[in-house]
Amino acid sequence: MYCSTHQMPLFPGTGAKGERGEHDNIVNAPLAPEDGGAKFRAAFENMILPQLAKFSPELIIISAGFDAHYRDPLASLNLKAEDFGWVTRKLMDAAEATAGGRIVSVLEGGYDLQGLKESVATPCQHIDGRRFPSQYTRINIFLNSLAR
Repeated sequence: MYCSTHQMPLFPGTGAKGERGEHDNIVNAPLAPEDGGAKFRAAFENMILPQLAKFSPELIIISAGFDAHYRDPLASLNLKAEDFGWVTRKLMDAAEATAGGRIVSVLEGGYDLQGLKESVATPCQHIDGRRFPSQYTRINIFLNSLAR
C-alpha cells in the first residue's frame, strides 16, 4: 500500500485523488497550495489512516518530505513542525496496532535549513521517547550546524 499527502498541482503532476492503483492499493490525498495543518490532518484522519488500518501493514515506512513546511521554497502547504509531530505520532500508533511497532522514517525532502531542522526534530522527539535517545541528539547537532 502507498499513501501520500502532497501539494497538487505541483511536479510531477500525478497523485490525483482518483488514482487508486491497479489493485486499489494507493491512497492519494492531494492538498491545494496554502491548505495548512488543519486540512493536512483532516486528509490523514479521513482518507489515509482508515485505509491504513484496513490494510493492516506489517511494517510502515515513512518517506518524510519536509518541503511542505511553511518556510520551504518548493511547496506552499504551510505546515508547521507540530503537524509533522502529529502525523508521526499517528503513524507510530498505527505501527503499534498492526506492525508490532515496526516503523522506519527516511528523509526525503526539505530545502530550507531552519524549516528542515524544526521539521525533523519534532518527529524525532516522539520517536526519541520510545526507542532512540541518542539518535535525536545526533540529528539535532547536525541540523544545528547546517542552520547556522
